[in-house]
Amino acid sequence: MSVTARAIRPFQIEVPEEQLAELRRRLAATRWPSIELVADRSQGVQLATIQALARYWATDHDWRACEARLNALPQFMTEIDGVDIHFIHVKSPHENALPLVMTHGWPGSVIELLEVVGPLTDPTAHGGRAEDAFDLVLPSLPGYGFSGEPTEIGWDAGRTAAAWAELMGRLGYSRYVAQGGDVGSAVTDAMGRLRPEGLIGIHINLLLAALAPDASRPADSEQERAALDAVATFNASGSGYFLEQATRPQTIGYALLDSPVALAAWMLDHDTDSYYRIRDAFVDGQPVGHLTRDTIVDNVTLYWLTGTGASAARSYWEVGRAQALAAGQAPPDVSVPVGFTTFPGEIFRAPRSWVEGVYPSLSYFNEVDKGGHFAAWEEPDLFASEVRAAFRPLR
Repeated sequence: MSVTARAIRPFQIEVPEEQLAELRRRLAATRWPSIELVADRSQGVQLATIQALARYWATDHDWRACEARLNALPQFMTEIDGVDIHFIHVKSPHENALPLVMTHGWPGSVIELLEVVGPLTDPTAHGGRAEDAFDLVLPSLPGYGFSGEPTEIGWDAGRTAAAWAELMGRLGYSRYVAQGGDVGSAVTDAMGRLRPEGLIGIHINLLLAALAPDASRPADSEQERAALDAVATFNASGSGYFLEQATRPQTIGYALLDSPVALAAWMLDHDTDSYYRIRDAFVDGQPVGHLTRDTIVDNVTLYWLTGTGASAARSYWEVGRAQALAAGQAPPDVSVPVGFTTFPGEIFRAPRSWVEGVYPSLSYFNEVDKGGHFAAWEEPDLFASEVRAAFRPLR
């Protein structure tokens, strides 16, 4: 690879005003369906919820504020394996900070991680200790946000994990840790199995392996049975988005690129806990933690302006393809220390026994009393304290 291709280039966001005007025009032209015939979300995103979001988006949301917040952070681009990777790189003001690469998920982006930048890089300003500081690297997944779209198949979690290892090497980090939730947990898991030179530990907050139909899941304790019931409920009635993106991402992509309201509704229809928290923020005006109307719409707007609804959905198709190719083959073990935090509002509360079954090298486990699927977004201080605790023994 040429020196030019390996270069790390500064990046700033400059969305033309005409794109924002076109967004508002499309919002005004939305064709609405009739109201759902049930009193809950069992038929999908409720009309009152999405109309409240669309009204706020069209009249009160300020993308320029989000743009300024992102541009106030050090942002960069670098080409890895033929794809431009966008990332935020915030160095700690404290000496001997531990480098940490943190990966977002779907339907999230780097926006879901912004609230933890301060607590992780400058813990003394947030009730922590200087010796718990991190140098923080927040890449946008390939096909998400301002990263480039892959132009060939094969960008599964393993390939992304290798790209993150390359990125950390380019940044000069010879010793670092990794963290992720949702799709980010798949990438972080893959990094643990790849074990690139320099990676000394990982932390995860979603046990994706337990969602597989053929997963081995003990159900002896009350906690295990509750988790098993939650997994069964999700697989039976909550995973429609997952199935569509894993099998027909191009089909749903046409709607996601054409209608901002369709994009927003698709992104809201994720897990039950986060859906109702988002509904409360718009319908009742009662946000949970930092999952506010502005930050929710910031995230959806990022997908809209970058036109990444379809390319982000394809990452789920890549997961299915990779699983099919690896059928019958045992994955490499994760031999680095693994930290895991169970948040109560997650798709399911992973019992320690399940986590140990997937990660025999488990070195840290904790169940906290608040937070859900978007834990870093909803409860940044709690999330940061968990990340600090998980990696403290590795410093």
